[in-house]
Order: sequence, then structure tokens, then C-alpha cells
Amino acid sequence: MGLEIGQKVKVARLRDRVSPDVADRLGKSGIVSQFKMVDGSGIGVVVEFDDKYATWFFEDELSPAQ
Repeated sequence: MGLEIGQKVKVARLRDRVSPDVADRLGKSGIVSQFKMVDGSGIGVVVEFDDKYATWFFEDELSPAQ
């Protein structure tokens, strides 16, 4: 998808079971703050939301936000 730091993204789906805090972010938008290596097979995207909550997602869980 080619995400960039500072880009606004929307949480489009969740691959795995997650905590309620993360599940509540489904459908919400945030800003890409950094990238993170995950399990040796991919890159995670750290997203910060308006309430300053930040967590990482797989790139395919996100879509560009308008």
C-alpha cells in the first residue's frame, strides 16, 4: 500500500483477536507515527489516535482515510 509517516489511515479490519482497547479502534482513523518490525516476516504500522492512544497494526489492516 505504501504508507508514510504522518499519513491519515483508517482501521479497516483486524486479523487476530485483540484487546477491547484495540477492537474499539475498528473503523476509526489515526495518524501513522512509525513503523515496527513484527515477527520477522513483516512490518507493522504504529498508529496514534486523537486521544493519544497508539498501537500497531499490520499494513493490510489499514486503509487510507479521507
